[in-house]
Amino acid sequence: MSNLHFTTKHANAATVQRNWYVVDGTNQTVGRISARIAAILRGKNKAYYTPHVDCGDYVIIINAEKVKLTGNKMNDKVYDHFTGYPGGLKEELAKDLLKRRPEVLLERAIKGMLPKNRLGRKMYGKLFVYAGEVHPHTAQKPQDLKF
Repeated sequence: MSNLHFTTKHANAATVQRNWYVVDGTNQTVGRISARIAAILRGKNKAYYTPHVDCGDYVIIINAEKVKLTGNKMNDKVYDHFTGYPGGLKEELAKDLLKRRPEVLLERAIKGMLPKNRLGRKMYGKLFVYAGEVHPHTAQKPQDLKF
């Protein structure tokens, strides 16, 4: 075989090594932290990244209620939800959603940055968001990730 011929190594379920990361959301901008976490969930931070394989790591986000939005997005950004019934469009401002369910703000931002297929749904399953500092994943020995 020629030395000039190289083959590409593709990752598969047997060769992927998964890590656990803990991200502190205190004073982090929602869009920037979401983009970095989406890349980790996809596995783009690894040398053997393969687009059609779930190469990503597990991510735990704590202090989700302390994230911030830039500009006037707190008062202008509207999150909507359709119930499926006539006239069932429900709208909520970002500041109200942050008070009521702070973890949903980050979950929706990260989910929108993942692929819209069954692989993306599998990647989204490795995300755990908590409003406070306490999380139940202490047995996995997660690594702290600084942004």
